Amino acid sequence: MTTIIARPSSLIGSIKIEKVDKFQLFKFNEELQARMEELLERKKADLLTTEEVIELEEIGELDRIFTHINAMLVAQNND
Repeated sequence: MTTIIARPSSLIGSIKIEKVDKFQLFKFNEELQARMEELLERKKADLLTTEEVIELEEIGELDRIFTHINAMLVAQNND
């Protein structure tokens, strides 16, 4: 059995910094956001291929990282 490691760093070109209120936050570009939503819909319908499962894991990991970083940025600026 082959283990495939998801590499969120492969998605780095799909990231942008966007001003939201008074904060500069990390966000997915429109294409990556749309792809994540598409994969989530396919997951709900139980239609994901093995490659898509890995892709969704990559995007999800990056989303968790950015959520954490953005929360830290907001908290730091609210002190």
